[in-house]
Amino acid sequence: MESIGSSISLEAKDMRASAPRLQSAAVLEPECTVPNTPALLAVILSPKQSIHSAVIMKFLWTSLFTVFLASVLVEAQINQIRNAQNAAANNAARRPVEANATPAPTIVDDDSFEKELCKAKEAGEWFRLQAGEGDNCRDVIQCTSSGLQAIRCPAGLAFDIEKQTCDWKEQVKNCLIKEKVRKLRPILSTDEPLCQEGMLACHDGTCIERSLFCNGVPDCTDGSDENSCDLSNDPNRAPACDPAVCLLPDCFCSETGTEVPGKLDAKQVPQMIMVTFDDAINNNNVELYRDMFNGVRKNPNGCDIKATFFVSHKYSNYSGVQEIHRKGHEIAAHSITHNDDESFWSTASVDDWAKEMAGARLIIDKFANITDNSIVGMRAPYLRVGGNNQFTMMEEQAFLYDSTITAPLQNPPLWPYTLYFRMPHRCHGNLQKCPTRSHAVWELVMNELDRREDPTFDEDLPGCAMIDSCSNILSGEQFYAFLNHNFDRHYTQNRAPLGLFFHAAWLKNNPEFMDAFLFWMDEILAKHSDVYFVTMTQVIQWVQNPQTSSEVKNFEPWKEKCSPVGPSACAVPNSCALTTKELPGETLRLHTCNRCPPNYPWLNDPSGDGFF
Repeated sequence: MESIGSSISLEAKDMRASAPRLQSAAVLEPECTVPNTPALLAVILSPKQSIHSAVIMKFLWTSLFTVFLASVLVEAQINQIRNAQNAAANNAARRPVEANATPAPTIVDDDSFEKELCKAKEAGEWFRLQAGEGDNCRDVIQCTSSGLQAIRCPAGLAFDIEKQTCDWKEQVKNCLIKEKVRKLRPILSTDEPLCQEGMLACHDGTCIERSLFCNGVPDCTDGSDENSCDLSNDPNRAPACDPAVCLLPDCFCSETGTEVPGKLDAKQVPQMIMVTFDDAINNNNVELYRDMFNGVRKNPNGCDIKATFFVSHKYSNYSGVQEIHRKGHEIAAHSITHNDDESFWSTASVDDWAKEMAGARLIIDKFANITDNSIVGMRAPYLRVGGNNQFTMMEEQAFLYDSTITAPLQNPPLWPYTLYFRMPHRCHGNLQKCPTRSHAVWELVMNELDRREDPTFDEDLPGCAMIDSCSNILSGEQFYAFLNHNFDRHYTQNRAPLGLFFHAAWLKNNPEFMDAFLFWMDEILAKHSDVYFVTMTQVIQWVQNPQTSSEVKNFEPWKEKCSPVGPSACAVPNSCALTTKELPGETLRLHTCNRCPPNYPWLNDPSGDGFF
């Protein structure tokens, strides 16, 4: 879950005479980038046109009542606090006072009360008036230029102060906290320098070396050197794009991120479509992959359409992974453990990342017999970016690209870029930790997709990166229209690669969606002679050496493993029942065309040989 979506404001006109300026806001659907995100809908302004108008009106009146209720309840909290302050002031006024002493005030002014509430609050920060469980954990307010704005999370949810969004009630652990913890900031900018050249000041004025700031280790005694480390404030951040220095084939950037590589006319550029699947490959999804990549669907160069598979270790059938690789698809790393604690991925050390991703690559290499050094990409579970630690690991372990960072919905969409220079977009998502330093890594950025049912009529909505997080897709017809609209957004603008990112279960559990997707692919291939379904590595190969639509038909990197034929590597793989000391009490199956290892491969023993 990334952030609270847009909000609407209604003036509480009948209350303004006796209270600070207060607006109410309903929580709209959030920007979703991960599967299984809680549905945070309290109001939807554009219900599906197929719903009967009477139902629409009933829903909207119910939503308006929710908005009004949030305003009333938080208003009551404000009045309660102010009345308590007034009572305390009056009691103080009744006490005997010394001669010539100034009497205590008896009224707390509304404006001063509001100023006191908003003092030291960051722009856009939500905070509680009263800490506690129950409704207190659902209600928050925000200071705006037009007054206080209130929201209440829908039933079953609570507001997470640190994440600044509604989440499942059991996931929120800070109901007893009113506001975000204030972190001490270093002194990075002053009229007169506080430190000598090459050094910067901690919050307490102590000077330390500039290179120690934002290195993941607190070096200031107050820890302030690690508290201002985003893309805008890291004193050691990567420089802004310099096209004169950043030259193909090793480097690509542009100021906006939307420029076409090689300065080609967009109409001459082949439209690349990147279909990807996350998580384990096993008997739950191999048939789906066979139906989709059946050898009949061909790119305009005569080769089979291709996809990229980000494979997590647990429950993967490595004979299936080997067969998918044999057919020319790309295999990439998606971790060993797929750790369910999302914060782990945001805070993991370089060594943690290496164990998860380099270890996953080693396991795939060994048990899926992938010996061509083709596993060069990775995607983090839950799309949780690991900051500089993740990308430092990628450089050390010779990963070519990452595809975890999400870019907010925009027109035109972004092209892939290298991280030698600063990202051309903001770090998108709630509590995300994007890289700030310079890294020799390609980013196959995940452009959010436009999920509006009628883009010419509907109001703006946050986009979605993983297709199964586009929660408003409810029918095959809707999905077909969604695919066409987003294809047109890319094809008619700058032809940046269109990413269609799936979890296979979404298609398998919704046969109507699968049918719509296959129909759409067949239609696109039939209508367009300049559209290619390619792997992520093939996209990078094109960016490094841009080719026009007419030239790309003979582009050699796209003709490797063009249309593989022949039998699979092994008809009956070994089914190994294994254990590991790292997972006591569990017996797990490992399917591989190789011999069974002594132990189940895991973080500290990726080969399964028992050497920790």
